[in-house]
Amino acid sequence: MEGFALAYMGAGIGLGLAVIGAGLGIGRLAGALAEGVARQPSAAAQISGAVNLPLFLLEGVAILAEVFALLIVLLK
Repeated sequence: MEGFALAYMGAGIGLGLAVIGAGLGIGRLAGALAEGVARQPSAAAQISGAVNLPLFLLEGVAILAEVFALLIVLLK
């Protein structure tokens, strides 16, 4: 029974850390995007295009962390 509790705690802590990390990363990228567009409004399309890929990758990492945590909880 103790192994189940540790698996649930580990999944919860891991999911929380992954979501917090992804949220901080997305926030920093969005802030950098806003600052870059404020400095160079004429290059807004190029700046936002360069920021899109890392944003999508960060979001994908958060979604994968949620899926792995659910798998740990449901398959344990």
